[in-house]
Amino acid sequence: MKIVILGAGRVGSSLAKNLSTSDYEITIIDEQQELLNDLDENYDLAIIKGHASNPKILEKAGLNFDSIVISVTNNDEVNIVSCQLAKEIFKVKKTICRFKDPVYLEYLEKLSSNPVDVAISPENEVTSHLIELINHPGAEQIEEFASGKVKLVSVKAKKSGKLYGRELKHISDDLPEIQTYVPAIYRKNKPFIPSGKDIIKENDEVYFVSSAENIDSIVDEFRDHEESYSRLMIIGGGKIGYSLAKSLEDDFKIKIIEENIERSEEISKKLNKTIVLNGSATDEMLLKSENISNIDVFCALTNDDETNVMSSLLAKKMGAKKTMIILNNPSYLGLVPGFIDIYIAPYRLTVSSVLQDLRESDVAQDVMLKMDSGAEAIEGIVHANEYTSELFGNPVTDISMPEGAAITAIVRHDKVLMPSEEIKLQINDHLIVFLADKSKVKELELLFKN
Repeated sequence: MKIVILGAGRVGSSLAKNLSTSDYEITIIDEQQELLNDLDENYDLAIIKGHASNPKILEKAGLNFDSIVISVTNNDEVNIVSCQLAKEIFKVKKTICRFKDPVYLEYLEKLSSNPVDVAISPENEVTSHLIELINHPGAEQIEEFASGKVKLVSVKAKKSGKLYGRELKHISDDLPEIQTYVPAIYRKNKPFIPSGKDIIKENDEVYFVSSAENIDSIVDEFRDHEESYSRLMIIGGGKIGYSLAKSLEDDFKIKIIEENIERSEEISKKLNKTIVLNGSATDEMLLKSENISNIDVFCALTNDDETNVMSSLLAKKMGAKKTMIILNNPSYLGLVPGFIDIYIAPYRLTVSSVLQDLRESDVAQDVMLKMDSGAEAIEGIVHANEYTSELFGNPVTDISMPEGAAITAIVRHDKVLMPSEEIKLQINDHLIVFLADKSKVKELELLFKN
């Protein structure tokens, strides 16, 4: 199968890297030769220099009925036009389109001939993740599976906290009424599947999987109870900053700092309780006058990585308790360790969304857990096939898994089950699986082939 990626920016290049090890024939198109050369030198794919919505360039890519087009340029209009050309002229099998402005999603279905099969809006995903993290103080990452029935949450082990120094098998003693499973620990930014004898070290990020209704109890049990949120400061009044304030302003005291005066006035009229300030995020006098030392969560949500990083560094130095930022370039993390508490990479969310739509098996969700770590969490549906026929009726704990993979939860008839010897595999079980090495995903997919 041929996959043509339009755009070699952060999202397009990440997709190319992830897919180049698969059996797909990958072609990537961009106007910047430098970006293409870097991919051409390091990965097994074809490159074409040109404009993504130019029919001649698309024709040169060899589009046909067996092709999938993934349009992820930085221009929504170019993405739409390229998908329309791919569908109507080249009759491609599927089009996947990223939208920076979610307003397009409202109108796509009204078109007489919708050229987009799968629409992705990272802005909506980023806002949802931020809301979850702010509503759960102490959580480092929250992902949901099985239509929200299962959640995966990570908590960092601090020296003063309950996780530090504990043997993993004894953690359940703190949660006697709650069924949960620890599929992974990130230590020094590398994932591993722990055993019950592993001892949790300082700054380990411990991942818990449980029913959605249990996540509050799990986070509350292991978080630092000095960490509670009531005052937020948002840097950037763009779509994400505005949406976040609109969603939370009834429950939190919120201030937005927006540099553009017209945008400041616009969102000020739309927000009811949020205070909107016009100014620079790195204006020390402004931050001081707005009592930055009393801010519980400082959210830097502009489109500029440098602004987000530098404003977070300044806010942390001036007393802000927690910093959350949008970050697309992970190399910045090494420059300011300790000043960024939580970062969300929009391209990680986009790549995750695209990957699950490319799986040839029945994968309902595929989540990259960290940027460039290689670890994923996958929700797949088990069907009867030549690989699974002998597994039904056997304990899920006996299922042979690829190295570095572990079943973390089972969803059966809307009921969430934790893996144990008592749980026997059945047809149509939803398995949530942690996978430390994405190169093993093909082996894992055998379980989910329909």
